[in-house]
Amino acid sequence: MRRVPSAHGTHRTRRALLAVFALAAAVDLTSLATGFAPGHAVAKPLLMPLLAAYSVASAAPRLLVAALLCGWGGDVLLLSDADPAFLAGMASFAAGHVCYLALFQAYGSPRARVGLLAPAYATALVVTVVALWPDLPAGLRVPVAGYSVLLTAMACASAVRFGALTGLGGALFLLSDTLIATGVADWPQLPRPDFWIMLTYSAAQFLLASGTLRALEARPGPLATYGEMRSTTP
Repeated sequence: MRRVPSAHGTHRTRRALLAVFALAAAVDLTSLATGFAPGHAVAKPLLMPLLAAYSVASAAPRLLVAALLCGWGGDVLLLSDADPAFLAGMASFAAGHVCYLALFQAYGSPRARVGLLAPAYATALVVTVVALWPDLPAGLRVPVAGYSVLLTAMACASAVRFGALTGLGGALFLLSDTLIATGVADWPQLPRPDFWIMLTYSAAQFLLASGTLRALEARPGPLATYGEMRSTTP
């Protein structure tokens, strides 16, 4: 007979993982705010694995875990300033957005008015790409534009399919990557731009994960219909 972890033990594990994630995020943001590069280099790669472990402990669908681990790949690659690393990191994040889109399609249901959100996101996409295009390095223009389409689709779907919490996460992800793009285009930046990028990004990934888990927990029917990591059968 397969042993099933107790609800109390699982809840305690989830709380511990979430607390360590919050601590790592605080260390990362404090390091960026104070210019302590080693702290950022250590804390940043811990964020997504911790959030993925929290999701696994919460019986998350594999697509959510995969999306977070793709984000981890992008995080690690973007620690380098080299152009090949930037492109590889963007590809890793793009794979994560594909996972999110598949997740929203498989497990979500319409919760918002597509007729209002889709045009708003499409307009934001066109305005942003057109404004950035002349100032982006020539070799990055097409990849950034293609990535932006995928990112915007994910952000829109997060709100349409899973509701306000995931929708806010998708919007913050869009904001975070827009801040990165303005830096690549050499536009004027806020003080400590990396701090604002990581603040919005960390919040985005947390809201996407927690919003997904809440939406799935609220669904009618047994947990086994969506929880791929938990079993109550012998």
